[in-house]
Amino acid sequence: MKEEMVGVVRHYYSHLGVVGIILKGEMKVGDKIHIKGHTSDFTQKVDSMEIGHHRVESAKGGEDIGIKVAEHAREHDEVYKIVEEKDAA
Repeated sequence: MKEEMVGVVRHYYSHLGVVGIILKGEMKVGDKIHIKGHTSDFTQKVDSMEIGHHRVESAKGGEDIGIKVAEHAREHDEVYKIVEEKDAA
């Protein structure tokens, strides 16, 4: 599996279990992501995404999104999208 960096955590809302992410690439609902930092390291599927408290199905670089996360994340953690590599057959 290959990973491409798609954003950086700007804030973690512990009372909601939500991270605010500034995107550098494209992300959509259903993508599998890997959040990695000094003490954070977990993968999960993006089940829902919001921009300005409105649900969206996808977002692109430069947008500020919120997603619910399974574990604690921290500011400046990097967000990677896991890309399935196709067999070259």
